[in-house]
Amino acid sequence: MKTRRVDLVVIGGGPAGLAAALAAKEKGVEDILIVERNHRLGGILDQCIHEGFGIEVFGEALTGPEYAQRYINKILDSGIKYLTDSMVLNLSPDRRVLVASPAGLMNLKAGAVVLAMGCRERTRGNIAVPGSRPAGIYTAGCAQNFINLQNYMVGKDVLILGSGDIGLIMARRLALEGARVHGVVEVLPYSSGLPRNVRQCLVDYDIPLYLGHTVTGIKGLGRVESVSIAEVDDGWNPVKGTEREIGCDTLLLSVGLIPENELSRGAGIVLNPLTGGPLVDENMQTSLAGVFACGNVLQVHDLVDWVTVEAENAGSKAAEYVKGVGWSECCVRVKPGSGVRYVVPNRISHQSNAELFLRVNCPGRNKKIVYRGKKVLGEVPLARVNPAEMIKLSLGDINLDGVMDLEVSLEDE
Repeated sequence: MKTRRVDLVVIGGGPAGLAAALAAKEKGVEDILIVERNHRLGGILDQCIHEGFGIEVFGEALTGPEYAQRYINKILDSGIKYLTDSMVLNLSPDRRVLVASPAGLMNLKAGAVVLAMGCRERTRGNIAVPGSRPAGIYTAGCAQNFINLQNYMVGKDVLILGSGDIGLIMARRLALEGARVHGVVEVLPYSSGLPRNVRQCLVDYDIPLYLGHTVTGIKGLGRVESVSIAEVDDGWNPVKGTEREIGCDTLLLSVGLIPENELSRGAGIVLNPLTGGPLVDENMQTSLAGVFACGNVLQVHDLVDWVTVEAENAGSKAAEYVKGVGWSECCVRVKPGSGVRYVVPNRISHQSNAELFLRVNCPGRNKKIVYRGKKVLGEVPLARVNPAEMIKLSLGDINLDGVMDLEVSLEDE
């Protein structure tokens, strides 16, 4: 087994990993290695052929492959080394990275590590949908891969459970390919996807959205024959007498994403139960010194542009760690208050002007974000909020002197 030292190992060659590696290179770190398990760099963007990427970063609407290729080109021009078809098997607390590659096992002693492994989809098993187990049940991302990358049509009569962005986009994609999309079923009283995707993917194609509904059963032996849906009460329990059966041959699941943190857990990194990703400070450093996290492995994003911004910060700070640059102590705990589901980062310094990423619990209008220590420290008015849309705010010149706990809440204006 080959053993060697690498200044910076980036685990994951998707948008987060590419941006982090480039930021570290710009900070002067030369010995960088990206480890990617797929055949090529780019991550999930390769199968996202719709446009809408890059508006914040490049000021234009790109497709997923176009966005990824711009960063792949930068990686090639920079000379940053990368491995594809390679899997990280283990990350140890002393930053040893065990990699299985086409050349064999490699043991890398890293000066710093950036975690950029992305996320995976929840499956039928995760949500315990009852019924038989026929063919024709896919996660939305799996169906997207089949259609966009492998030219394989997954079905002709389709129902979609979950109104996440991938599910909405696949409703439109299937309709464009000639499938009959019977509707999108969402257990919440509002869509869990971006409002623009509801308009562009459902409303524009006359595809029904069944809010406050769930799937109660699947019928079929060799192939899906029908799916039963029903209204739900406030506890998400099916309401008797509201059931209806929809004949279809395919059910797509768009029921949420889970950050890929098996490596983090194995290394003893403390995870945030609210996001499923690591707890990080304003430097994007996890509870393990020298290990940083960014992108969907940290928190599930709705815009790849924010993934890039977050990853650039992580890559820059990882480079500073490699070079021995010191930081202010991150002793202020940041926690969500009423109306806020979670906040990232979780610790900041008293001199911080960090950017906070957060999500709210429910949609609303005429709200404000309130920062509190022992008293109100600042407010930010927001005309509209939606759980599907990540909010990015800068702390700016808020005075944190003497503050040990910073609570971030959502309140009425």
